[in-house]
Amino acid sequence: MTEAKVTAESSEVLKPPISHAGIIGWARLNLFNGWFNSTLTILILVAALQLIPPFVNWAFIDSVWNTTGAECQQVKGACWSVIPANFRLVIFGFYPAESQWRPLLAMIMLVGLLLYSKNRNNWGKRLLYIWLFSLFIMGVLMRGGLFGLQPVESAKWSGLPLTLILSFFGMLAAYPLGVVLALGRRSNLTGIRSLCVVYIEMIRGVPLISLLFMSSIMFPLFLPKDLNIDKILRAQVAIILFTAAYIAEVVRGGLQAIDRGQYEAAESIGLNYYQTMRLVILPQALKIVIPPSVGILISAFKDTSLVVIIALYDLLNTSKSALSNPEWMGSSSEVYIFVALIYFLFCYLMSSYSRRLEAELEYKSTE
Repeated sequence: MTEAKVTAESSEVLKPPISHAGIIGWARLNLFNGWFNSTLTILILVAALQLIPPFVNWAFIDSVWNTTGAECQQVKGACWSVIPANFRLVIFGFYPAESQWRPLLAMIMLVGLLLYSKNRNNWGKRLLYIWLFSLFIMGVLMRGGLFGLQPVESAKWSGLPLTLILSFFGMLAAYPLGVVLALGRRSNLTGIRSLCVVYIEMIRGVPLISLLFMSSIMFPLFLPKDLNIDKILRAQVAIILFTAAYIAEVVRGGLQAIDRGQYEAAESIGLNYYQTMRLVILPQALKIVIPPSVGILISAFKDTSLVVIIALYDLLNTSKSALSNPEWMGSSSEVYIFVALIYFLFCYLMSSYSRRLEAELEYKSTE
C-alpha cells in the first residue's frame, strides 16, 4: 500500500512550496535585498512616476477617438481617430476594397487552424489533410480565378495578410530545412558535411536584406526572358533560406546535447540511422531547443518588414502609406502603437504556446 502511494505521488509534477511572506516580504526579498537593488528599485519607481501619468493623460484622458484629421491638430492628446479612418488600408493594404472580405476570411481560417493545431491530441494524418485543403482554399481566396472570384494579382497583396503569408510559410518550410541542414552538418560524409557548413556559414554571414536584394534583382538576371517568378515567391524563398540557417545551428546544439548512450542504445536494438533519428534522437533534441527555436521564429516574423526594399508592403509599410496622407501626418505615434500591439500579440501567442508545449513534453517525459 505504501509503495503504491509513493508511486502515485512520484508520477505527479511537484509544485513549488507556497510562500506566506506576503507583499512586504516579497518586496524585501526581490526588490530591496541590498543597497544596489534598493537604489535600482527607487530609480525605476521615480522614472515610472515621471513617465506613466503623462502617457495616461496623452493616451486616454486628453485623447480623441472619432474626429477628422484637421480637428486632431488642435488636440493635446492622442488622435486615435487615425486608426478607424485608415483601418482597412493598414490591415489589407492595396487589396481591392470590394474583395477585402477574401483575405479577411483567409486570415480567420489560418488563425483558426493554428488554434485547432495547438492541441496535440489533434495531430495526425487527419490534421494534415485539413491543412492541405484549407491552404488550397486560402490560396483561392487570395488569388481568385476560381469559383467565380475575381483574380487579384500578387502585387496587390499587402498589409497583415502578406505579413502572415511570409512569416507562416517561412516558418513552416524553414524549420524542417534547418533540421536537415543540422543533420547534414553532423554527417560522416565529408561532401555533405562541407556543403552544409558552407551554406550555413555563408547565409549567417550576410544580412537578410542582401538575400532579398539577390532574390529581387540578381536572381531574375539568370532566368530566361520568358520565365518570370512571382516577387512574393522570391521573397518567401529568401526568408526560408535565411531562417533555416539559424534554425540549423540551434538544432545542431540540441543534437550535441544528446548523450552518446542514446545512439548506442538505438543501435543495440537494431535501429538504422533514419529510425534512430526519427524515434530516439530528434524528439529529445527538438524538445531541448524549443526556446531558442521560437526566438528565431519570432525574429523571422518581425523581419518580414524588410520586404519593403523590394516593393512589397507588409503591415508596417501599409501603415506608413496611411501616414503619407497629409490629413494624418501628425498621428504617426498612434499608428505605430497600433501596429506594435499587433506584432506583440502574435509574438506573445507564439511564445506562450512554446512554453505550454515545452511544459507538456516535460510532463509527458516524467510519466
